[in-house]
Amino acid sequence: MAVKKRRESWTEILIRQGGVGSDQVAEAVQMADETGAKVPDTLLRLGYATGEEIMQAMAEEHGFDYVNLAELAIQPAVVELVPESVARENVILPMAETDGELKVIVSDPDDFETFEKLRFILNRRVTPVLAPRESILEAINRYYGQTVGESADSMLQEFTDTAIDFTETTEDEGAEEEVDESSAPIVRLVQLIINEAVQLRASDIHIEPFEDRIRVRYRIDGVLMERDSPPRRLLGALLSRVKILSKLDIAERRRMQDGRIKATVGEKELDLRVSVIPTNHGQSVVMRLLDKDSIKVGIRQLGFSDEDYTKLRALIQRPNGIILVTGPTGSGKTTSLYAALNELNTPDRKIITAEDPVEYYLEGINQVEIRHNIGLDFARVIRAMLRQAPNVILVGEMRDLETAQMGIQASLTGHLVFSTLHTNDAPGAVTRLIDMGVPAYLVASSVVAIMAQRLVRVVCQKCKQSYVPGTSQLEAAGITPEMARNASFAKGRGCGACQGQGYRGRLGLFEMLMMSSKIRELTFNEAATEKIRQQAITEGMRTLYWDGIDKAMRGVTTLEEVYRVAHRAEGD
Repeated sequence: MAVKKRRESWTEILIRQGGVGSDQVAEAVQMADETGAKVPDTLLRLGYATGEEIMQAMAEEHGFDYVNLAELAIQPAVVELVPESVARENVILPMAETDGELKVIVSDPDDFETFEKLRFILNRRVTPVLAPRESILEAINRYYGQTVGESADSMLQEFTDTAIDFTETTEDEGAEEEVDESSAPIVRLVQLIINEAVQLRASDIHIEPFEDRIRVRYRIDGVLMERDSPPRRLLGALLSRVKILSKLDIAERRRMQDGRIKATVGEKELDLRVSVIPTNHGQSVVMRLLDKDSIKVGIRQLGFSDEDYTKLRALIQRPNGIILVTGPTGSGKTTSLYAALNELNTPDRKIITAEDPVEYYLEGINQVEIRHNIGLDFARVIRAMLRQAPNVILVGEMRDLETAQMGIQASLTGHLVFSTLHTNDAPGAVTRLIDMGVPAYLVASSVVAIMAQRLVRVVCQKCKQSYVPGTSQLEAAGITPEMARNASFAKGRGCGACQGQGYRGRLGLFEMLMMSSKIRELTFNEAATEKIRQQAITEGMRTLYWDGIDKAMRGVTTLEEVYRVAHRAEGD
């Protein structure tokens, strides 16, 4: 009797075709298990395979057709067979109809529940055809003639053209009182602004009042981008709606207010941290979008070089000591610390954090929010933490002497302590602690490593192209002709996937200072930052600048991005 041949899985097909290596697939599978994500999504996030490669392998496994949506023209009559709401909700697109059978483009060949739902809704046989999810979303926007951005624009036009009269005064009175939060069209506008921000991968939404207009901006990959602005007369209504959603006092216009909004956009559950401050022309609002998926990352995904990755993996397994992460606001410190905690979050370890505020909630970790108004500050929380017998402690920020001393005491009594400092580089953290008043001998004996970091934008994979920088640019960057010969510089042309920016996504630049015996001696003697820096470089520390140059030479980012966030110091 002939033995039936086992069907090859899509990951095996991907490996056979040379798209990825078996070790890369194994890493993605392990990371997917740890984070709860899907293996295809993890491969994409790690950059080991493209959506097209994964979909083609899945199509071969299941015996389905694969389609390149960029080269496909779908008849309007076919598009009309599926309501837009159904297409958007299920991320599907009708492709062609023959003899009562409808070919439908999907991104998950195993989503049988959706196939059955479509058969019921459309009363037709449904044959799946595969394409990447991102391509389907772009095509839905194209064929149904309305992106989220266009929806917002048309909504703004609707407000401009209609005679809705929101009374405007300098203090925004009237307007706030007239808005009916349950029925006013402003409800749709605020929701569309949030939806658009999510679709564009924005980290914050800024609503800023000026004398004659309202400016709406999104921060995308760390850079602010302006959207079309609503009429000035809508300021009060916008503020009112945002305050109602975040449970703030809509009558309070003179004081700062902070709140939170829980929102669901598509399949994403989001927390929005809302900050309202009074300005000359009214109240300015910033909504920070906190996506839980963004912190389900492993250390490997952050952008470490092989050497720094090995060092950090060894560091976080230590039983005690302080590991500091430094950098300005928005440099990814929280993401790096959470990635380390995710790695350590096992049933045999007790982890407690003290944060101001708690931005993301981590399953299995005890998180305490600092509340200064009732005396719950960092030092008091750390003191209480130690009575809970933790193995690992995270202190959101060492911002004063008492907090630093409590963190050091915790590390010296057998705890592994993670914390952050606001300094420009790793060596600067040593002198910063001493300047705070921490005795130099305590810094030398408790700190085991300091990691400085910045975030740079990554060259868009969809429109990436090779280029060769000019000789003067290479010389200014400190790149020798020998280094340039082995480099593969790249830039993005600008496409729909990256909104014409040439970049999509961000990655870290890192500077890892290990506290060797020589650096401990310099710390003990309160040596200048520059001396500590030079010694660390002598011992093999790669600076932020050179980590960035290495990534630029590999085509991950560009020289311009490196210059934007890091500078070449004398020691470099």
